Amino acid sequence: MKLTKEEKEILETYEKGEFRSVPNAKMEMAKYKEYAKNTLKKNKRINIRISERDLIHLQREAVAEGIPYQTFISSILHKFINGSLISNPTTSHSTRT
Repeated sequence: MKLTKEEKEILETYEKGEFRSVPNAKMEMAKYKEYAKNTLKKNKRINIRISERDLIHLQREAVAEGIPYQTFISSILHKFINGSLISNPTTSHSTRT
């Protein structure tokens, strides 16, 4: 069986013991299922202009969350509208000027 470069990297990382179980795996799965559900039911498109710096920060946060940045932005907007967006003062972006 031939592995792609990416698959080899994943296998090497696994064999080094660098993978760890996710705490609260069921909650994490439910969260990502909700993200996916919200992504699939979208039916309107918008275009916005934001600074490159802000976009880069959003993309980094999305990578940390493991989701596409557009989904991440949509999630932020959804949380804001529903009143469930809370600021976390311990995250790196809260210290930006």
